[in-house]
Amino acid sequence: MTTDLTPKNTQASQITLSQLMHPEHANLLGNVHGGWIMKLVDEAGALACMRHAQKKVVTVAIDSMTFRQPIRIGDLIILNAKVTYTGNTSMEAEVQVVAENPVTGEQTNTNTAYLVYVALDDKGHPSPVPALIVETDEEKAQMTLAKKRQAHRIAQK
Repeated sequence: MTTDLTPKNTQASQITLSQLMHPEHANLLGNVHGGWIMKLVDEAGALACMRHAQKKVVTVAIDSMTFRQPIRIGDLIILNAKVTYTGNTSMEAEVQVVAENPVTGEQTNTNTAYLVYVALDDKGHPSPVPALIVETDEEKAQMTLAKKRQAHRIAQK
């Protein structure tokens, strides 16, 4: 299997997932379970990284998950994910979570998470990924912050 390692920009990996929150997603307070949100965040991040690498990926780290606002039954949860950093075989994905009232259109940014994935070859071994092209000043700033997060992760090992 040949691997295309042609560098890609962040737009190549962007993905949006949307899902209406039902009672089976809720805790006793009527808010969506944090674990359910974490599952969706992981799926969105993985899809962005798979789109970038065009390979299967596995989750290796989640930096943090801080819930600033609750998501309620009946809210539309919108997850926007993109690759913000690439190493040799690893990628960082940023996932922004928005809760939207589908009747009023009011949106609340509930949290942002950074996750790290490793690309796998057909035998399940780590596999090289394309470099990330950063074009705008915002993307350059995001890459700088992503490199700092990655250095911190490595220092924690």
